[in-house]
Amino acid sequence: MEARVVVEGGQRALNSGHGGVVDGGATRKFLQQQSPIGTVHQLLAGGVAGAFSKTCTAPLARLTILFQVQGMQSDVATLSKASIWHEASRIVHEEGFRAFWKGNLVTIVHRLPYSSVNFYAYERYKSFLQSISGIESHKGNVSADMSVHFVSGGLAGITAASATYPLDLVRTRLAAQRNTIYYRGIGHALHTICREEGFLGLYKGIGATLLGVGPSIAISFSVYEALRSSWHAQRPSDSTIMVSLACGSLSGIASSTVTFPIDLVRRRMQLEGVAGRARVYKTGLFGTFGHIIRSEGLRGLYRGILPEYYKVVPGVGIAFMTYETLKRVLSQDFAE
Repeated sequence: MEARVVVEGGQRALNSGHGGVVDGGATRKFLQQQSPIGTVHQLLAGGVAGAFSKTCTAPLARLTILFQVQGMQSDVATLSKASIWHEASRIVHEEGFRAFWKGNLVTIVHRLPYSSVNFYAYERYKSFLQSISGIESHKGNVSADMSVHFVSGGLAGITAASATYPLDLVRTRLAAQRNTIYYRGIGHALHTICREEGFLGLYKGIGATLLGVGPSIAISFSVYEALRSSWHAQRPSDSTIMVSLACGSLSGIASSTVTFPIDLVRRRMQLEGVAGRARVYKTGLFGTFGHIIRSEGLRGLYRGILPEYYKVVPGVGIAFMTYETLKRVLSQDFAE
């Protein structure tokens, strides 16, 4: 789950989660009117903005992952004492301040290919859907156009997540390491996983990832549109950018709340069998849900939700403002 700037249909708006559309209207129209830069520049600006935003919020992202996987430990006493401050203090004293950014490099490496595949796949799926006779005859219809964007975004998110999934898995394993370092970097992690777990080991937990794409998009999209419409109806003179930021943040929080259990299960399945340890969850995706509920209760599915909430608003704001700044710089270079 993460807030990011994405390019959509020639100009992207704010996204949240694994491809969920946060901004389906006002910001996209604003960007379309304001940005003369080309596709490559859009991808560059979006990729850099996303990487910078993730770097700024990396400490909270790592805390989220550490809390999510704590339930895989057998020490119940450790779980009962867990708190953001306690875990942050442990990281500083045992691993050093730089450890807050463990796994952040692979996140940055993941950013550009994910954005590129997402952008390209979105355009291809949109063109295909618009070429279908039933949809083509309704071209210009608002609801039909919205459906095309919605379905294209979902399929593009699934495609991008599948294509870059090994990097996401490596990011989780690097970030989850504490005092004992088993993976020394991206290349070493990929090689070690393939050697010890086989090529398919790079795709552990992908079922949970793909399961979360649809709900993430549906919730983000619908909540954003509802908030934006209500806001404009009551305060039509408010800044478009501020409305987009506020609605994007709130829809990101809503999406995170609903899809967080899926994300937690994904993280735990990604860590199955690490360093030759025995598997904890042996009954598949839905069996893992049941195991967590039985052993940790429903609250176990939301372990780590607080740092996730804390990084949504700054993540959206940093990504959006960085994207706007880079867009202006690139627009000037493009014009020259």
